[in-house]
Amino acid sequence: MLRVARTTVFSILSFAVIAPALPAQDRDPNPAPTQQRLDKEQKRKLKKTLKELDTPYKQWLNEDVVYIISPEERQAFLQLDTNEEREQFIEQFWLRRSSNPDLPDNDFKEEHYRRIAYANEHYASGIPGWKTDRGRMYIMWGPADEVESHPTGGTYDRPMEEGGGSTSTYPFETWRYRYMEGIGENVIWEFVDPSGSGEYRLTMDPSEKDALLHVPGAGLSLMESMGMASKTDRFTRSDGTNLPRSMGGEPSSMNEFNRLEQYSKAFRPPAVKYKDLEALVTARIVRDQVHFTYRTDYLKVTNDTVLVPVTVQIPNNQLSFDNKDGVHSATMNIFGRVSTLTGRVVQTFEDPVSRDFPESLFQKSLKLQSIYQKAVPLRPGLYRLDIVIKDVKSGNVGVINTRLQVPKFDDDTLEASSLILADQLEHVPAKQIGTGQFVLGSSKVRPKLDGEFPSNIKLGIYMQVYNLKPDEKTHKSNATFQYTVKKGNEQVMQFKETSEEMKQTGEQVTIERLLPLVTLTPGKYSLEVLATDTLSNKTVSKTAEFTVKAPLETKSAANAAPGR
Repeated sequence: MLRVARTTVFSILSFAVIAPALPAQDRDPNPAPTQQRLDKEQKRKLKKTLKELDTPYKQWLNEDVVYIISPEERQAFLQLDTNEEREQFIEQFWLRRSSNPDLPDNDFKEEHYRRIAYANEHYASGIPGWKTDRGRMYIMWGPADEVESHPTGGTYDRPMEEGGGSTSTYPFETWRYRYMEGIGENVIWEFVDPSGSGEYRLTMDPSEKDALLHVPGAGLSLMESMGMASKTDRFTRSDGTNLPRSMGGEPSSMNEFNRLEQYSKAFRPPAVKYKDLEALVTARIVRDQVHFTYRTDYLKVTNDTVLVPVTVQIPNNQLSFDNKDGVHSATMNIFGRVSTLTGRVVQTFEDPVSRDFPESLFQKSLKLQSIYQKAVPLRPGLYRLDIVIKDVKSGNVGVINTRLQVPKFDDDTLEASSLILADQLEHVPAKQIGTGQFVLGSSKVRPKLDGEFPSNIKLGIYMQVYNLKPDEKTHKSNATFQYTVKKGNEQVMQFKETSEEMKQTGEQVTIERLLPLVTLTPGKYSLEVLATDTLSNKTVSKTAEFTVKAPLETKSAANAAPGR
């Protein structure tokens, strides 16, 4: 059945992709009427199929990959008849885009969903970040090489190609890409927020940011201030802009047709190399000699995709070390597999992890832990998670086989991600955003799996809240977040903050807070984070347990184990 489904997918793709590629002289300029009728019937069928698609597949098509799926692929997907064929199509869709399909990790898929998550966190403004112009540009092309941001607008000195002179502007951003494949070098995009709502819209008209455009006698250009042109001339241009006249010639980048061509190329789905790929090979799990702990967290990416960071913590005393030139070294191989209940593999990851300690810190390091994390995007549903750790020197293997229930985050309900208690919570440099272990968006969040925190360090709190109701006028959310710490039934600490204080807008808010523990005595505690949407009067809460221990004796002990 698997082979039949895959053949069906590639047969359709082959027809959809190759047929339009015929040379013009080989096409029939006057197709038969029956062929035209079939085309119309096919279009009606495709529209009907889209309406009748199960929600997960419709959301995958219209949300997850809407910017990167080609028209041919979209048509091929809508011609499939069964969910099994659609599942195979989706699997092959990602494999075709992987830079190395032979590897278990799909770098393209992981980067795509990371970009969606980043867009949702940074560009939301009454609508999800992935739907905004900045979100779309970021998802398709990644971060710009240079971003010039003017969040409050202000005085703006026009360059000569825009007419010169000074004016005041609405909030705007300029993104510069040194190179965009298929477009060229030094490509500049401008996003303007004329409503002040936080929703920046891509514009091809540099005058759209001019707040004084419709104010007579204000914000004059160089020629207008010299009486050589009238401001009313701006509204008679035929090139789609309201720019003032320039004293010199305009560069080619200002040409109307060049701008239209650049815009169309920027939002064209990227080219794909269609490849027939072999299925991934699964691994056999045979022994359980290395004991370790694990944790899974859940963060919304889109309505039908959840980012699942899988964190593994291994006691260093479970590893076998080699001593060479005063350095103790150990290596372990970590393999993970996520599969459906029917046995179909949907995600795998495999990484070697090394630990090196000098002689002076080796004994202390044996009392500590090593930690590893892999974040995988999954659709809501029930899965099986297999994790295998092999100590390279001894050959010992540790195994975990468990049930993985990925939640669905509804659109119309106030929802929250997992509440993560971390021993490291910090912003990362711009170049590291979304890359590396423990990085969620623009922050490094390293969970403390045993929940034990020395009283002389700060407890990191990380949680995302979704579907806050935006104000109809300001497009901003209005929410309060209450933190309550209890020891048993006794409340020992409580404080609040608001979404306004957190300087976040839109329907999603990310909580990132460091909690000092110095006033808490050693013992077991619970933390509750209660989020209240004051506009919809809805609440959502998450609770986590943690233990406060005696303070660390030395910094060297805290830093003895890399990754922990």
